[in-house]
Amino acid sequence: MANFPETQARLPIFLAGPTAVGKSAVALALAESVGGEIISVDSMQVYRGLDIGTAKPGAETRARVAHHLVDICDLREAFDGAQFVRLAQAAVADIQGRGRTPIFCGGTGLYFTAFLEGLGEAPPTDEKLRAELAATPLETLLAELRERDPAAFEKVDRQNPRRVIRAVAVLRLTGRKLGEQRAAWGTAGGGGAGGRFFCLTRTADDLRRRIDARVDEMFSRGLVAETRGLLDQGLAENQNAMQAIGYRQVVEHLRGERGLAETIELVKTRTRKYAKRQLTWFRGHGEPQWLELQPEEAVAETVGRIEKTMI
Repeated sequence: MANFPETQARLPIFLAGPTAVGKSAVALALAESVGGEIISVDSMQVYRGLDIGTAKPGAETRARVAHHLVDICDLREAFDGAQFVRLAQAAVADIQGRGRTPIFCGGTGLYFTAFLEGLGEAPPTDEKLRAELAATPLETLLAELRERDPAAFEKVDRQNPRRVIRAVAVLRLTGRKLGEQRAAWGTAGGGGAGGRFFCLTRTADDLRRRIDARVDEMFSRGLVAETRGLLDQGLAENQNAMQAIGYRQVVEHLRGERGLAETIELVKTRTRKYAKRQLTWFRGHGEPQWLELQPEEAVAETVGRIEKTMI
């Protein structure tokens, strides 16, 4: 076990970064080194059944190190940042209460921000309004957002209906722009990371190779069959889960919209774009220590680099 000062030993450690950068392997080895348990910061791993497409840790991995906030929701349930914060705070108290170190690991930037900076006055979910907005053509919602909140219109992923709906919902529920809402988040009692917030990166070429390899592996492991089975469990009706890259494209493939080879390439493209958005988020939120991993760098070496900064 790493020899940290007593006052630092049980404080949470935060590991963020883009998809396929290698966070999970590093978190696992770090947890084994410091006597920690992992809190998943992944908006899709909370759903039971979304296994292959989310690179969810398997039974063997979870037997080595306890994982929290994985497989806690059915596909017919909603999950959001407020629920994440509440459950993550409970997990931290539980882990520390047993003398162990919480290690947050994932790539959902909003959840990191919500935990570290607080949710502030972000409006609660209004299911009736969300249903109304979901039934509204995307172009109509974008036109409203462009007129009422140009800054949010420029920043939002306009190909992601869930994010567009959320931005418009903020406007209608509060009358305030999304930026004004977020400005208040930092005063709402977040967790604080100190010097234990790390963001892992790689060169663009290295990350691209890893993303492509991961997508190929997911399809070879049976992503299509997994998705087909999940449709019977309500996947298509869950707006959050249907935004998971891989599942949405496979659902479209199963509906006959494109062939398998084209679907695989599309998932690779969408994943690469998502990784870029993740990096943009972490550059604009918080002050993580950035660690660029080399193509042949061993996990143990990365863990050693992290531990040196905390001793």
